[in-house]
Amino acid sequence: MNSSAEKASRKWANGAFGRIGAAMVTATSALLLLGMPIEPAFGARASRSPWDNLFRVSSPPKARATVRHIAVPLPKPRPAEAPSAEPAAEEQQAAHPNGKPTDQAAPAAQPTPPQPSACRLALTDAIAIAPSIPDIKGTGGCGGEDLVRLEAIVLPDKRQVSVKPAAILRCKMATALADWIRNDIAPLAERLGSAVSNLDNFDSFECRGRNRVVGAQLSEHGRANALDVRAFKFTDGSTVSLTDRTVPRGLRESVLHSACTRFSTVLGPGSDGYHEDHIHLDLMERRNNYRICQWDVWDPLPQKAPLLPAERPDEAPPREVAAKPDDAKSDAKSSARSGAKSDAKSDANSDAEPDAEKSNAEKPDEAEPPREEKPAKKKRRQNRRS
Repeated sequence: MNSSAEKASRKWANGAFGRIGAAMVTATSALLLLGMPIEPAFGARASRSPWDNLFRVSSPPKARATVRHIAVPLPKPRPAEAPSAEPAAEEQQAAHPNGKPTDQAAPAAQPTPPQPSACRLALTDAIAIAPSIPDIKGTGGCGGEDLVRLEAIVLPDKRQVSVKPAAILRCKMATALADWIRNDIAPLAERLGSAVSNLDNFDSFECRGRNRVVGAQLSEHGRANALDVRAFKFTDGSTVSLTDRTVPRGLRESVLHSACTRFSTVLGPGSDGYHEDHIHLDLMERRNNYRICQWDVWDPLPQKAPLLPAERPDEAPPREVAAKPDDAKSDAKSSARSGAKSDAKSDANSDAEPDAEKSNAEKPDEAEPPREEKPAKKKRRQNRRS
Protein backbone atom coordinates (compact mmCIF):
# COMPACT_ATOMS: atom_id res chain seq x y z
CA MET A 1 0.00 0.00 0.00
CA ASN A 2 2.74 2.40 1.02
CA SER A 3 4.79 1.63 -2.05
CA SER A 4 1.89 2.18 -4.30
CA ALA A 5 1.09 5.52 -2.66
CA GLU A 6 4.62 6.75 -3.09
CA LYS A 7 4.59 5.75 -6.73
CA ALA A 8 1.36 7.54 -7.19
CA SER A 9 2.66 10.72 -5.54
CA ARG A 10 5.79 10.70 -7.68
CA LYS A 11 3.75 9.98 -10.77
CA TRP A 12 1.33 12.81 -10.01
CA ALA A 13 4.11 15.28 -9.45
CA ASN A 14 5.97 14.36 -12.61
CA GLY A 15 2.80 14.18 -14.67
CA ALA A 16 1.55 17.58 -13.54
CA PHE A 17 4.77 19.34 -14.38
CA GLY A 18 4.93 17.52 -17.72
CA ARG A 19 1.45 18.53 -18.59
CA ILE A 20 2.14 22.16 -17.65
CA GLY A 21 5.26 22.22 -19.81
CA ALA A 22 3.44 20.73 -22.72
CA ALA A 23 0.68 23.29 -22.40
CA MET A 24 3.21 26.11 -22.30
CA VAL A 25 4.94 24.81 -25.43
CA THR A 26 1.59 24.58 -27.20
CA ALA A 27 0.63 28.12 -26.21
CA THR A 28 4.02 29.44 -27.30
CA SER A 29 3.69 27.75 -30.67
CA ALA A 30 0.21 29.22 -31.14
CA LEU A 31 1.50 32.70 -30.33
CA LEU A 32 4.36 32.26 -32.79
CA LEU A 33 1.93 31.16 -35.51
CA LEU A 34 -0.37 34.14 -34.86
CA GLY A 35 2.55 36.59 -34.93
CA MET A 36 4.14 35.42 -38.21
CA PRO A 37 2.31 37.95 -40.62
CA ILE A 38 3.43 40.85 -38.44
CA GLU A 39 6.69 42.48 -39.52
CA PRO A 40 9.62 41.95 -37.16
CA ALA A 41 10.05 45.65 -36.42
CA PHE A 42 6.36 46.18 -35.67
CA GLY A 43 6.29 43.04 -33.54
CA ALA A 44 9.31 44.16 -31.61
CA ARG A 45 7.75 47.53 -30.89
CA ALA A 46 4.39 46.00 -29.93
CA SER A 47 5.78 43.23 -27.64
CA ARG A 48 6.62 44.44 -24.16
CA SER A 49 6.52 41.12 -22.34
CA PRO A 50 9.85 39.42 -21.49
CA TRP A 51 8.39 36.06 -22.43
CA ASP A 52 8.22 37.15 -26.10
CA ASN A 53 11.98 37.16 -26.47
CA LEU A 54 12.25 33.93 -24.50
CA PHE A 55 9.98 31.92 -26.75
CA ARG A 56 10.65 33.79 -30.05
CA VAL A 57 11.60 31.61 -32.97
CA SER A 58 13.55 33.50 -35.58
CA SER A 59 13.48 32.41 -39.21
CA PRO A 60 16.77 31.62 -40.88
CA PRO A 61 18.34 34.54 -42.79
CA LYS A 62 18.67 32.56 -46.01
CA ALA A 63 14.91 32.01 -46.17
CA ARG A 64 14.30 35.73 -45.72
CA ALA A 65 16.68 36.62 -48.53
CA THR A 66 15.03 34.08 -50.78
CA VAL A 67 11.56 35.54 -50.20
CA ARG A 68 12.65 39.12 -50.78
CA HIS A 69 14.58 38.56 -54.01
CA ILE A 70 12.16 36.39 -55.95
CA ALA A 71 12.44 37.31 -59.72
CA VAL A 72 9.14 38.52 -61.19
CA PRO A 73 8.65 37.47 -64.87
CA LEU A 74 8.45 40.47 -67.28
CA PRO A 75 6.68 40.62 -70.72
CA LYS A 76 8.70 40.19 -73.87
CA PRO A 77 9.90 43.38 -75.62
CA ARG A 78 7.60 44.77 -78.36
CA PRO A 79 8.87 43.92 -81.87
CA ALA A 80 10.03 46.85 -84.00
CA GLU A 81 7.71 46.07 -86.92
CA ALA A 82 4.57 46.09 -84.74
CA PRO A 83 2.12 49.02 -85.35
CA SER A 84 2.04 51.79 -82.79
CA ALA A 85 -0.37 51.11 -79.98
CA GLU A 86 -3.24 53.60 -79.73
CA PRO A 87 -4.95 53.99 -76.37
CA ALA A 88 -8.57 53.00 -76.25
CA ALA A 89 -11.26 55.61 -75.87
CA GLU A 90 -12.05 54.38 -72.37
CA GLU A 91 -8.41 54.70 -71.34
CA GLN A 92 -8.25 58.21 -72.73
CA GLN A 93 -11.43 59.16 -70.90
CA ALA A 94 -10.09 57.65 -67.68
CA ALA A 95 -6.82 59.55 -68.10
CA HIS A 96 -8.69 62.78 -68.86
CA PRO A 97 -12.00 62.66 -66.96
CA ASN A 98 -12.77 66.31 -67.74
CA GLY A 99 -12.35 65.81 -71.46
CA LYS A 100 -9.36 68.19 -71.55
CA PRO A 101 -5.91 66.75 -72.15
CA THR A 102 -3.11 67.78 -69.85
CA ASP A 103 -0.21 69.92 -70.97
CA GLN A 104 2.01 66.88 -71.20
CA ALA A 105 -0.35 65.03 -73.57
CA ALA A 106 0.86 64.57 -77.15
CA PRO A 107 -0.92 66.75 -79.78
CA ALA A 108 -3.62 65.09 -81.87
CA ALA A 109 -2.62 64.00 -85.36
CA GLN A 110 -3.67 66.49 -88.07
CA PRO A 111 -5.67 65.11 -91.02
CA THR A 112 -3.63 64.76 -94.17
CA PRO A 113 -4.59 67.30 -96.87
CA PRO A 114 -6.03 65.84 -100.09
CA GLN A 115 -3.67 65.35 -102.96
CA PRO A 116 -3.95 67.95 -105.78
CA SER A 117 -5.74 66.84 -108.93
CA ALA A 118 -4.13 66.49 -112.34
CA CYS A 119 -5.87 69.71 -113.43
CA ARG A 120 -4.49 71.56 -110.43
CA LEU A 121 -0.97 70.33 -111.17
CA ALA A 122 -1.27 71.40 -114.83
CA LEU A 123 -2.62 74.89 -114.03
CA THR A 124 0.70 76.39 -112.98
CA ASP A 125 1.69 80.01 -112.39
CA ALA A 126 3.04 80.12 -115.94
CA ILE A 127 -0.55 79.78 -117.24
CA ALA A 128 -2.74 81.56 -114.71
CA ILE A 129 -2.66 83.16 -111.29
CA ALA A 130 -5.28 80.92 -109.68
CA PRO A 131 -4.74 79.92 -106.03
CA SER A 132 -6.74 76.97 -104.75
CA ILE A 133 -9.61 77.55 -102.31
CA PRO A 134 -11.48 75.08 -100.02
CA ASP A 135 -14.38 73.09 -101.39
CA ILE A 136 -17.82 74.70 -101.20
CA LYS A 137 -20.83 72.65 -100.10
CA GLY A 138 -23.95 74.79 -100.16
CA THR A 139 -27.66 74.13 -100.07
CA GLY A 140 -29.43 72.59 -103.04
CA GLY A 141 -26.25 71.17 -104.56
CA CYS A 142 -24.45 74.51 -104.82
CA GLY A 143 -20.69 74.56 -104.72
CA GLY A 144 -18.10 72.12 -105.96
CA GLU A 145 -14.68 70.59 -105.50
CA ASP A 146 -11.24 71.42 -106.85
CA LEU A 147 -12.01 75.17 -106.88
CA VAL A 148 -9.68 78.05 -107.72
CA ARG A 149 -9.88 81.84 -107.59
CA LEU A 150 -8.88 83.00 -111.06
CA GLU A 151 -7.19 86.37 -110.68
CA ALA A 152 -5.23 86.71 -113.93
CA ILE A 153 -4.25 84.81 -117.07
CA VAL A 154 -0.59 84.76 -118.08
CA LEU A 155 0.05 85.10 -121.82
CA PRO A 156 2.92 83.30 -123.56
CA ASP A 157 4.92 86.57 -123.54
CA LYS A 158 4.55 86.77 -119.71
CA ARG A 159 1.99 89.59 -119.82
CA GLN A 160 -1.07 89.18 -117.63
CA VAL A 161 -4.74 89.60 -118.45
CA SER A 162 -6.49 90.57 -115.23
CA VAL A 163 -9.90 89.07 -114.45
CA LYS A 164 -11.92 91.81 -112.75
CA PRO A 165 -13.35 90.90 -110.36
CA ALA A 166 -11.61 87.59 -109.65
CA ALA A 167 -13.73 84.59 -110.62
CA ILE A 168 -14.39 81.53 -108.45
CA LEU A 169 -14.40 78.58 -110.84
CA ARG A 170 -13.69 74.89 -111.03
CA CYS A 171 -10.21 74.04 -112.14
CA LYS A 172 -11.36 72.67 -115.53
CA MET A 173 -13.41 75.78 -116.29
CA ALA A 174 -10.51 78.05 -115.32
CA THR A 175 -8.16 76.04 -117.56
CA ALA A 176 -10.56 76.26 -120.54
CA LEU A 177 -10.90 80.02 -120.05
CA ALA A 178 -7.13 80.48 -119.85
CA ASP A 179 -6.60 78.49 -123.06
CA TRP A 180 -9.27 80.57 -124.83
CA ILE A 181 -7.62 83.87 -123.89
CA ARG A 182 -4.07 82.69 -124.57
CA ASN A 183 -4.67 80.95 -127.90
CA ASP A 184 -7.65 82.80 -129.47
CA ILE A 185 -8.32 86.25 -127.99
CA ALA A 186 -4.70 87.39 -127.60
CA PRO A 187 -3.78 86.65 -131.27
CA LEU A 188 -7.02 88.34 -132.38
CA ALA A 189 -6.07 91.47 -130.45
CA GLU A 190 -2.60 91.45 -132.02
CA ARG A 191 -4.14 91.44 -135.49
CA LEU A 192 -6.03 94.57 -134.45
CA GLY A 193 -2.75 96.21 -133.45
CA SER A 194 -3.24 96.01 -129.66
CA ALA A 195 -3.17 93.59 -126.71
CA VAL A 196 -5.70 92.40 -124.14
CA SER A 197 -5.22 93.75 -120.63
CA ASN A 198 -8.50 93.07 -118.74
CA LEU A 199 -11.47 90.71 -118.89
CA ASP A 200 -14.76 92.14 -117.65
CA ASN A 201 -16.26 89.41 -115.43
CA PHE A 202 -20.01 89.97 -115.22
CA ASP A 203 -20.73 86.90 -113.02
CA SER A 204 -19.02 83.67 -111.92
CA PHE A 205 -20.02 81.56 -108.90
CA GLU A 206 -23.48 82.34 -107.53
CA CYS A 207 -25.86 79.89 -105.85
CA ARG A 208 -29.03 80.50 -107.89
CA GLY A 209 -31.37 79.00 -110.46
CA ARG A 210 -31.14 79.49 -114.18
CA ASN A 211 -31.69 83.08 -115.30
CA ARG A 212 -32.21 83.94 -111.59
CA VAL A 213 -35.71 82.45 -111.70
CA VAL A 214 -36.88 81.30 -108.25
CA GLY A 215 -37.45 77.53 -108.22
CA ALA A 216 -35.74 76.94 -111.58
CA GLN A 217 -33.15 74.26 -112.18
CA LEU A 218 -29.74 74.94 -110.65
CA SER A 219 -27.60 77.10 -112.92
CA GLU A 220 -24.05 76.21 -113.86
CA HIS A 221 -23.09 79.37 -111.99
CA GLY A 222 -24.23 77.57 -108.82
CA ARG A 223 -21.74 74.78 -109.60
CA ALA A 224 -18.86 77.23 -110.22
CA ASN A 225 -18.80 75.97 -113.80
CA ALA A 226 -19.78 79.12 -115.74
CA LEU A 227 -18.60 82.65 -116.47
CA ASP A 228 -20.38 85.67 -117.98
CA VAL A 229 -18.08 87.85 -120.12
CA ARG A 230 -19.18 91.37 -120.94
CA ALA A 231 -16.18 93.02 -122.60
CA PHE A 232 -12.41 93.05 -123.17
CA LYS A 233 -10.17 96.00 -122.42
CA PHE A 234 -7.04 96.60 -124.48
CA THR A 235 -3.72 98.18 -123.59
CA ASP A 236 -4.44 101.25 -125.73
CA GLY A 237 -7.38 102.10 -123.44
CA SER A 238 -10.16 100.99 -125.76
CA THR A 239 -12.91 98.60 -124.67
CA VAL A 240 -14.65 96.09 -126.94
CA SER A 241 -18.09 94.98 -125.80
CA LEU A 242 -19.05 91.64 -127.30
CA THR A 243 -22.71 92.66 -127.69
CA ASP A 244 -22.09 96.16 -129.07
CA ARG A 245 -23.47 96.41 -132.61
CA THR A 246 -21.05 99.21 -133.45
CA VAL A 247 -18.15 96.75 -133.10
CA PRO A 248 -17.19 95.33 -136.52
CA ARG A 249 -19.22 92.26 -137.37
CA GLY A 250 -16.15 90.25 -138.37
CA LEU A 251 -14.56 90.71 -134.94
CA ARG A 252 -17.68 89.54 -133.13
CA GLU A 253 -18.04 86.52 -135.42
CA SER A 254 -14.43 85.51 -134.73
CA VAL A 255 -15.07 85.59 -130.98
CA LEU A 256 -18.28 83.59 -131.51
CA HIS A 257 -16.61 80.80 -133.46
CA SER A 258 -13.70 80.48 -131.01
CA ALA A 259 -15.99 80.39 -127.96
CA CYS A 260 -18.34 77.77 -129.43
CA THR A 261 -15.31 75.57 -130.19
CA ARG A 262 -14.00 75.53 -126.61
CA PHE A 263 -17.14 75.67 -124.44
CA SER A 264 -20.18 73.38 -124.42
CA THR A 265 -22.64 76.26 -123.86
CA VAL A 266 -22.50 79.74 -125.41
CA LEU A 267 -25.47 82.09 -124.97
CA GLY A 268 -25.65 85.64 -126.27
CA PRO A 269 -28.07 88.11 -127.86
CA GLY A 270 -31.08 86.43 -129.41
CA SER A 271 -30.82 83.28 -127.25
CA ASP A 272 -33.48 83.69 -124.55
CA GLY A 273 -33.75 87.38 -123.73
CA TYR A 274 -31.53 87.10 -120.61
CA HIS A 275 -28.17 87.48 -122.38
CA GLU A 276 -28.58 90.64 -124.43
CA ASP A 277 -25.71 92.49 -122.74
CA HIS A 278 -23.17 89.71 -122.06
CA ILE A 279 -21.97 86.29 -123.23
CA HIS A 280 -22.54 83.17 -121.07
CA LEU A 281 -19.88 80.42 -121.17
CA ASP A 282 -19.91 77.07 -119.34
CA LEU A 283 -18.73 73.46 -119.55
CA MET A 284 -21.99 71.66 -118.80
CA GLU A 285 -21.84 67.93 -119.59
CA ARG A 286 -24.76 66.57 -121.63
CA ARG A 287 -25.63 63.29 -123.26
CA ASN A 288 -23.75 62.45 -126.44
CA ASN A 289 -21.56 65.53 -125.90
CA TYR A 290 -24.42 67.82 -126.97
CA ARG A 291 -23.42 71.47 -127.32
CA ILE A 292 -25.42 74.74 -127.45
CA CYS A 293 -24.22 77.80 -129.39
CA GLN A 294 -26.88 80.54 -129.53
CA TRP A 295 -25.53 83.99 -130.28
CA ASP A 296 -26.98 86.19 -133.03
CA VAL A 297 -24.38 88.59 -134.37
CA TRP A 298 -26.57 91.52 -135.43
CA ASP A 299 -25.64 93.86 -138.26
CA PRO A 300 -24.20 97.23 -137.28
CA LEU A 301 -26.67 100.04 -136.83
CA PRO A 302 -26.53 102.90 -139.41
CA GLN A 303 -24.64 105.97 -138.35
CA LYS A 304 -27.60 108.30 -139.17
CA ALA A 305 -31.22 107.39 -139.59
CA PRO A 306 -32.65 108.34 -143.05
CA LEU A 307 -35.03 111.34 -143.02
CA LEU A 308 -36.94 110.44 -146.21
CA PRO A 309 -37.88 107.09 -147.67
CA ALA A 310 -35.70 105.75 -150.45
CA GLU A 311 -36.76 106.41 -154.02
CA ARG A 312 -38.78 103.74 -155.81
CA PRO A 313 -36.52 101.84 -158.22
CA ASP A 314 -37.43 101.88 -161.90
CA GLU A 315 -37.57 98.10 -162.15
CA ALA A 316 -40.24 97.85 -159.43
CA PRO A 317 -43.66 96.60 -160.65
CA PRO A 318 -46.48 99.15 -160.92
CA ARG A 319 -48.55 99.73 -157.85
CA GLU A 320 -52.09 98.44 -157.78
CA VAL A 321 -54.63 100.89 -156.37
CA ALA A 322 -57.93 99.58 -155.10
CA ALA A 323 -61.16 101.41 -155.93
CA LYS A 324 -62.35 103.74 -153.19
CA PRO A 325 -65.91 103.33 -151.78
CA ASP A 326 -66.52 107.10 -152.08
CA ASP A 327 -66.47 107.07 -155.88
CA ALA A 328 -70.29 106.93 -156.10
CA LYS A 329 -70.64 109.98 -153.84
CA SER A 330 -68.18 111.96 -155.94
CA ASP A 331 -70.22 111.14 -159.05
CA ALA A 332 -73.39 112.40 -157.37
CA LYS A 333 -71.65 115.64 -156.38
CA SER A 334 -70.46 116.34 -159.92
CA SER A 335 -73.92 115.75 -161.42
CA ALA A 336 -75.53 118.07 -158.82
CA ARG A 337 -73.12 120.91 -159.65
CA SER A 338 -73.70 120.58 -163.41
CA GLY A 339 -77.54 120.59 -163.04
CA ALA A 340 -77.48 123.85 -161.06
CA LYS A 341 -76.19 125.85 -164.07
CA SER A 342 -78.65 124.88 -166.79
CA ASP A 343 -80.75 122.08 -168.10
CA ALA A 344 -78.79 121.87 -171.28
CA LYS A 345 -75.53 121.74 -169.48
CA SER A 346 -76.96 119.15 -167.13
CA ASP A 347 -77.88 117.01 -170.10
CA ALA A 348 -74.43 117.46 -171.52
CA ASN A 349 -72.90 116.68 -168.22
CA SER A 350 -75.07 113.60 -167.87
CA ASP A 351 -73.82 112.47 -171.25
CA ALA A 352 -70.27 113.09 -170.15
CA GLU A 353 -70.58 111.21 -166.84
CA PRO A 354 -68.87 108.10 -168.17
CA ASP A 355 -65.93 110.27 -169.26
CA ALA A 356 -65.82 111.91 -165.83
CA GLU A 357 -65.82 108.55 -164.14
CA LYS A 358 -62.89 107.47 -166.27
CA SER A 359 -61.01 110.64 -165.47
CA ASN A 360 -61.70 110.23 -161.77
CA ALA A 361 -60.58 106.63 -161.91
CA GLU A 362 -57.36 107.63 -163.64
CA LYS A 363 -56.69 110.31 -160.98
CA PRO A 364 -57.65 108.74 -157.66
CA ASP A 365 -55.28 110.90 -155.66
CA GLU A 366 -56.99 114.23 -156.54
CA ALA A 367 -59.30 115.38 -153.77
CA GLU A 368 -62.13 117.93 -154.22
CA PRO A 369 -62.90 120.59 -151.62
CA PRO A 370 -65.94 119.81 -149.50
CA ARG A 371 -69.16 121.61 -150.44
CA GLU A 372 -72.69 121.64 -149.19
CA GLU A 373 -74.58 118.63 -150.40
CA LYS A 374 -78.25 119.02 -151.42
CA PRO A 375 -80.54 116.61 -153.16
CA ALA A 376 -80.21 116.82 -156.93
CA LYS A 377 -83.95 116.67 -157.53
CA LYS A 378 -84.62 119.85 -155.56
CA LYS A 379 -81.98 121.79 -157.50
CA ARG A 380 -83.42 120.72 -160.82
CA ARG A 381 -86.92 121.82 -159.72
CA GLN A 382 -85.64 125.23 -158.67
CA ASN A 383 -83.91 125.71 -161.99
CA ARG A 384 -87.05 124.82 -163.90
CA ARG A 385 -89.13 127.28 -161.90
CA SER A 386 -86.63 130.05 -162.60
